[in-house]
Amino acid sequence: MFSPETIKNIIFDLGGVIIDLRRENAVAALQRLGLADADELLGLYRQEEPFLGLETGRLHAGEFFEIIRLKCPDATDVEITEAFNQFLVGIPPQRLERLLELRKRGYRIFALSNTNPVMFNSWITEHFRQAGLTVNDYFDGIVASFQELCCKPDQRIFRIILDRYHLNPAETLMLDDSEANCEAARSVGMQAFRIGKDRDNDVLAATNPFIR
Repeated sequence: MFSPETIKNIIFDLGGVIIDLRRENAVAALQRLGLADADELLGLYRQEEPFLGLETGRLHAGEFFEIIRLKCPDATDVEITEAFNQFLVGIPPQRLERLLELRKRGYRIFALSNTNPVMFNSWITEHFRQAGLTVNDYFDGIVASFQELCCKPDQRIFRIILDRYHLNPAETLMLDDSEANCEAARSVGMQAFRIGKDRDNDVLAATNPFIR
């Protein structure tokens, strides 16, 4: 567990914490486009090429689409985007409300996500607007793997967010659905808690101590 009384900064993973995921939906949609090995390439916590290249910023979106089209020659950019985005299911409004409530109570709130420009600049940006706000209204800062050229659980991306926003790691909590990512956060001095799908350890339950 973590010590709520010592926390001033809370860092949220996006997928699996704020955003509900259904990997199998994206796999099926990509397979329908002709990407037969989508199940092997698209992992829940770690991707294989070319998805990994997109997530780490080594490939830009145009390059990614062209590589996918080597196996799916008739697929358009829009069709590939729509199929890939089926990985993301939704953002319950109460999670967005919780982010705003935590900020009102004086906590500094951040996002640290392994994500890619295809999802971030389409589905993620759009769904954070559901209450008439933007993704930037919910966080004091956002660090995305494709912009930093490295992914969790690499220690470098945790050090990037700590250094960029001048965060004391001992006063910073990482909420992530991957234990490997939580361990990496702890290795740089942060507190960390693994988010699950059950009500007793989902993101709302984990943040309840900060709003009592």
